[in-house]
Amino acid sequence: MKLKPLFDKVVVKQVDAEETTASGIVLPNKAQEKPQKAKVVAVGKGGIIDGKEIVMEVKVGDTVLYSKYAGSEFKLDGENFIIMRQSDILALVED
Repeated sequence: MKLKPLFDKVVVKQVDAEETTASGIVLPNKAQEKPQKAKVVAVGKGGIIDGKEIVMEVKVGDTVLYSKYAGSEFKLDGENFIIMRQSDILALVED
């Protein structure tokens, strides 16, 4: 199934949380923080929203950092996704 977000919405898939600390301690799932890093899987077209023109700055395949409680989580075809406004994205991650 293909996702097509509307307006200034972005669909992301979380990057897996770190399972070990820098010193090598393995963390159980409960101790892991919710990841705030994700891959963009779909992007809306932008447009005029609330009287302001929104130009989409992210594209499919980008890795982004987003606000901790941003967006709405949903499950589609057995996979977890988050849909959020572009303004909830804090930064692009460049390798």
